[in-house]
Amino acid sequence: MDSIVILFISGLLGLFVGMRRQPLSALVISSLGLTGAALAAYFRGQYTSPLAAYTAYIPTQSAVVILLCIVTLLAIWGGYQRYRQENEHTGDYLSLVLFSLCGAIMMAQPNDLMLFFIGLEILSIPIYVLVGIEKGSALSAEAAVKYFFTGSFASAILLFGIALLYGATGSFQLVEIQSNLAIGIWQSPMAMIGSLFLLAGFAFKIGAVPFHFWGPDVYQGASNAVLMYMSTVVKITGIYAIVNVFGQIFRDSYFYWIDLISLLIVLSMFYGYITAWKQTSFKRLIAYSSIANAGLMLFALADIHNSNIFLFVAAYAFATIPLVTINEFADQNSDDLSNWEGIAWKNPLVGAALVLALFSLAGIPPLAGFFGKFSLLWSAVPHIPYTAVLALIASVIGAFVYLRLLMLALKKPEVQVKKALSAEQTIVLLLTTISSITALYLI
Repeated sequence: MDSIVILFISGLLGLFVGMRRQPLSALVISSLGLTGAALAAYFRGQYTSPLAAYTAYIPTQSAVVILLCIVTLLAIWGGYQRYRQENEHTGDYLSLVLFSLCGAIMMAQPNDLMLFFIGLEILSIPIYVLVGIEKGSALSAEAAVKYFFTGSFASAILLFGIALLYGATGSFQLVEIQSNLAIGIWQSPMAMIGSLFLLAGFAFKIGAVPFHFWGPDVYQGASNAVLMYMSTVVKITGIYAIVNVFGQIFRDSYFYWIDLISLLIVLSMFYGYITAWKQTSFKRLIAYSSIANAGLMLFALADIHNSNIFLFVAAYAFATIPLVTINEFADQNSDDLSNWEGIAWKNPLVGAALVLALFSLAGIPPLAGFFGKFSLLWSAVPHIPYTAVLALIASVIGAFVYLRLLMLALKKPEVQVKKALSAEQTIVLLLTTISSITALYLI
C-alpha cells in the first residue's frame, strides 16, 4: 500500500512540475517516486507503516512490485527523448504512467475481486489517453479509439464474470470464494460460466488468441515511449492477475479449465510467431511476438502450486524494452523494418544490446530468456506434456522470426554512419543488457 501512495504523490508532483515546463525535473521526480516505491516494497514488514491498519490491500510478493517499478523506470528513461519534445506535457505523460502503475500494483496481487477491478480501470484509463496522445496522428487516434472500445468491452466481460461468481458464492474475497467453490459450488452453471468470463477478460488483457485482435493496431498507433510501458508492465500485470485469481479460487476445478488454457497456449504461440514472420512494421512484429509470449506466460497456470513465471516475465521485459528503445534510435518518425538495416553498425552498444535482446527472446542459452522458458515448460511437462512439445515447435518458428530481424540489423551498410545514443538510452541499454546476462543469478 505504501508503494501505491508514493507513486500517486509522485504523479501529482509531476503534474505541477509539468506546468512549469521542466521535463528534466519531471523525469527526476518520477524516477525518485519509482525508486521510493520499490524500496518501500523491498523493506515491507521491516518498518511500521502509517497505513498498517488498512487491510483491504495486502500484497504478498514484494518482488512483483519491485519488478514493475524497475521496468517502468526503464520504460520512462527509454522514452524520455520522445516525452521531452513537448516540454509543456512531459510531466503529464510521466504522471499518467505513474497513475497507471498504481492500478497495475493493485491488479497484480488481488485479494478482493472488486479491488482488482478498480485496479484494472486505474491501469487502463491512463493508457487509453497515452496511446492517443500523438497530436495530428490519425493512426494514434484510431488506435486509442479501438483500444478504448475493446478494452471497455473486455472490462464489461470481466465485471460480468465477477458478478456471476458473487451470485454463486456470496463474496468478493478470493479466500471466501475458494472455500465456497471447494465444497462443490463450482459445479453450478453460474460459477462455471463466471470462470469462463473471467478467463476471457484476462486473455484480452494479456493479448492471447482469440482476444488478440486489438494488439497489432494499438501497438502500431502508440509511440515508442508508450509502447515500452504498455508492452511490458500491462502484460506482466495481466499474467500475475490470472495466476493469482485462478491459482487461488479455481484450483479445485483445475481439470475443468486446463484443457482450454492449453488450447489458448497453442493458438497464441503458433498464430503469433507465424504472423510475425510476415510483418514489415517493427511495432506490429513486436505485437505478434507479444501474442506468442502471452501464450508462453499461460504455462504458469499448468502448475498453479509452483508458478515459475517471475524469471520469464523479467526476461521478456528486459528484452523488449531495449528493442523498442533501438527502434526509437533508428527513426522515431517511421516504423518500417527497413530502418533496421545495418543499425547494429551505427553504434556498438546498439549492436550488443540488440543481439542479446533477440537471443533472449528466442530462448538462446545462457541468457535469461532461455532459463525463463525452461522453468515454465519444465514445470508444465508433467501436467500438459503435449502442449509443452507443441510450444517447443512454435518456439523454433519464433527463433527464425528474431533471426530475420537480427540479420537485417547486422547487414553491413555500404557507407557506415555512426550515430550517438542519448544518455538515457545508453543507461537503458546498458542496464537491460546486464540484466539479460545476469538475471538468473539475481533471482
